[in-house]
This record gives sequence, structure tokens and C-alpha cells, in this order.
Amino acid sequence: MRSATAPMHSASWSRRSSDVSEPLALYIHWPFCVSKCPYCDFNSHVREEIDEAAWREALLADLAHEAALLPDRELGSIFFGGGTPSLMPPATVATLIEAATRHWRPTDDIEITLEANPSSVEAGRFVDLAGAGINRVSLGLQAFDDAKLAFLGRAHGATEGLRALDIAQRHFTRVSFDLIYALPDQDETQWAADLDRALGLGTEHLSLYQLTIEPGTRFATLASQGKLVPLDTDEAAGLFDLTQDRTDAAGLPAYEISNHARPGAESRHNLTYWRYGDYAGVGPGAHGRRDGIATLRHKKPENWISATNARGNGLQSEDVLSSKDKAYEAILMGLRLTEGMDIARDELAAHINWKSFEKLEKVGIVRRYADRISATRAGLSVLDGILREIVV
Repeated sequence: MRSATAPMHSASWSRRSSDVSEPLALYIHWPFCVSKCPYCDFNSHVREEIDEAAWREALLADLAHEAALLPDRELGSIFFGGGTPSLMPPATVATLIEAATRHWRPTDDIEITLEANPSSVEAGRFVDLAGAGINRVSLGLQAFDDAKLAFLGRAHGATEGLRALDIAQRHFTRVSFDLIYALPDQDETQWAADLDRALGLGTEHLSLYQLTIEPGTRFATLASQGKLVPLDTDEAAGLFDLTQDRTDAAGLPAYEISNHARPGAESRHNLTYWRYGDYAGVGPGAHGRRDGIATLRHKKPENWISATNARGNGLQSEDVLSSKDKAYEAILMGLRLTEGMDIARDELAAHINWKSFEKLEKVGIVRRYADRISATRAGLSVLDGILREIVV
């Protein structure tokens, strides 16, 4: 997400900021990993020692700070992300859930997700994590064979990953897992076999991500040296189309560019982001959107915990977003969804270049129906370009 500093306001956006009818989402970041994957540009860090008690107290303080600024809200979801939050002590997870549901009113069906790596060590914590209150787990399988897992720098093996998935399905109400595709030299036959296997494992949700070479990662270095050649763009597009066709046929259609679910099993937490609702973000590097203000925590773990210990929160910045910036973000997020977005909301239509939109509509990239706009399947693969064309 972008943040901006221009302190401009809009009457329509101000009305939205005072509307607290939609449940709040809470994101809690645990930044530590056993190792750094070569494709990963997330805020993750490897540390030999972690003072878990100190981290628990700092997260509780950061959480209390946000709660004081977002009072009297209903809480619809909690998401533990990372890093590798399945490395968190289950007692710390339980304490944070208890604090969050004390600060805010939890919905009757609150969704509480934790991202997990499928190593045997972490799978051994699943019983305790379920007991701590986690009711949805997102498992980073990433691939089904050891060669691909080794290429991706994963610490688990294929058999170990499937065993962890089985344990997760026995202990959590809802289970999702991730796969990465469009790897170098991967063809449709290979990906179709992996996809069919994934669809046969019985989960209600799949996150299927094309490999992207992110700046600053080990893969970016290898690509710049000619030691890693990404899959051809047209071939990757073919794998994307194959993915949509197979998941549609299996009853797990895409509801977002990379996320597929049975109807009703979508990630409610992530839908808050994509529908541009309010969410609180605590922990190192966490972003938030609080009543029209973009919040950002210190990224480096040591800087975040020092700031939190010194003043009770890990905030690095709080920026009031302009009407245009909020419209850009809302359109950026909303067009990721297959449902599209309501342009009548908050006068978003005023920020769309309709001449450019109509040109894209004629070539099948976007579409408009009544007061909604959406990207087509072809448009989803070029979403960044769409935004540059249509947002004014």
C-alpha cells in the first residue's frame, strides 16, 4: 500500500471515517523466521535469541495504543502474520487474543487466522495454538516436491508438509494453504498436476501465487547475474488461465487475484483490506488504516521494540491521506476482487478517468455494470497498468 502525507480532507471520505458499522480487523506481526527464503521481501528476520516475554509485553502495549484510538469498535478478525507466527509461544498467542477481545467487542463468528510453516516442530504446536483460540490457519506449503521446495529455500520437505496439513485439518476449523507457481521452466502439464493434487486435499481455501522477482531478494540478485531466468510472461499468463479454469470447475473460484475459496470460506480479514475497511496493525513494520490515517510501525524489530518500550507504541508515522490517495488505495484494492467495487461509495467515480476506462473496456480489460467496476480475467494480470491509466 502507498502512504501519503498531504493533509487534505474530503467530506465524503470524512463521512466514511465516522462510519463504524463495519467490523474492525486486527493484524499482529511476528517478524522472526528460522531462515530467509530467497523470494521473500516480507519484513522477516532471523535471530539466534528472542526474549519472548519482552516481545509479548511490547505487543500488548502496541495493541493497547491502537485500541485507545479506535474505541467502541466491533472486532471481526485477527490475523497473525510474519515472519513465522507459528513460532510464537501459544501462551503469547492466547494472551494477545484475550487482550484484543477485551479492548474491542468480538463478533460471534470472529475469524482468528495464523500463518504457519509446515515443519514438524511447528505442526507440533497446532493443538496448543487451536487451544489458544486460533480457528483458521494459513499453511505455507508452497510446493509438493522436494526439488521445488529446495529451489524456494523452504526448510520443510514435501512429506513433512503434507503431514502438517493433515494435522492442521484435524485441529483447526478452517484451513488454507499456499502454493507458488510459474517457476522457471514450469509448464502447464506440471502445474496442472500440482493444482489437481491441491484441489483434492479438501481445504476450503487456496492461495496460489505466481513467483515474482522482488527487489532486494536473493532471487533478484540471481536474476541480475543471469543465474535465474524467470518464466516467460506469456507462459505465466497461460498458467494463470489454467488456474482459473481448474479452480472454477472444482468449486473454489477466485475471489481475488491469487485467492480461491468455496463460497462463504473467503478470508474475512483480507476482505477488509480489499474492501478498504479500517484495520489496526501492530508489531514491526505493520501497516494500518485508522479513520483515514495511514499508520506504519518501525520495520526493524530492535527499533520497534525500543520505541514501544520508550513510549508505549511502535509507530514510525501517522499520515493523513488525501482524498485522491484514499481513492487510489480503494480502487487499487477493490479491483483485486472479482466482485469489483462500488464506485458510488465515497464519490470514487470522481477519481476515475472515464475516457481511459472506456478504452480499456472496449478491449476487454475492465467492465462497468450499474455502479460497479471490475477488472476482467485479462485485466487482473495487468492491474498496475490499469491503475495508472484510470485513476486521476
